Amino acid sequence: MSRELEIFKKKLLYRASYRGTKEMDILLSSFVKKHINTFNLNQLKKLEKFLEYEDEIILDFYNFNKYKNGIEKNDISKIFKSFKI
Repeated sequence: MSRELEIFKKKLLYRASYRGTKEMDILLSSFVKKHINTFNLNQLKKLEKFLEYEDEIILDFYNFNKYKNGIEKNDISKIFKSFKI
């Protein structure tokens, strides 16, 4: 695996782990840790975009299935929606 890919994965994990609220830190970091090594590069780029959404938007999507403010219906959002801690 390339060094650039490993650095990219570490950045994604960091972004998932330090969100601002402890609940989202736990939820997103657990999700990323579980799946990051199974995602291909295209999925990792989708994950990066997914992690750019604010906590409230992601939490509403996770809890209430609200696709607001541009959360895309793609393989990452589907995997995340079915993820349980």
